[in-house]
Amino acid sequence: MKDLIYQLDQKFIDLLGIISMPLARFAIFVVYFWFGILKVLGTSPANPLVNDLLQKTLPFLTFEQFIVYFGVFEMAIGILFLFPKLDRISSLILASHMVTTAMPLILLPAATWQSFLVPTLEGQYIIKNILIVALVFGLGARLKPLKD
Repeated sequence: MKDLIYQLDQKFIDLLGIISMPLARFAIFVVYFWFGILKVLGTSPANPLVNDLLQKTLPFLTFEQFIVYFGVFEMAIGILFLFPKLDRISSLILASHMVTTAMPLILLPAATWQSFLVPTLEGQYIIKNILIVALVFGLGARLKPLKD
């Protein structure tokens, strides 16, 4: 019986090893593409927060232009993660996106914090990006070093 449990455990671990990275890629794609297309279509619930941040950081751009470009940028990040050979570039692009999306935690505290260490719904939406960063670190840990 003990051997059967160990065998099943090993098969389960092997299965996770096979599906974990494709699933991570698909999850990143879904989140980025979906949230990006909502911005392009003008239906994203994040649009007011993006507009407030835009006014603080790049007030010379119109929201209507910026939100479409930002949505397409997010969609591109999602698509790039579907291709393992593009992990380095997609990770760098994602890092720039993470900096941008974390800015409201500092620049728009009234919109992202109810009180000390108590985020609003918008703040929680931003903080959950830690999970995406962890997935990208997992993908990066499997990269092969560049060769001369």
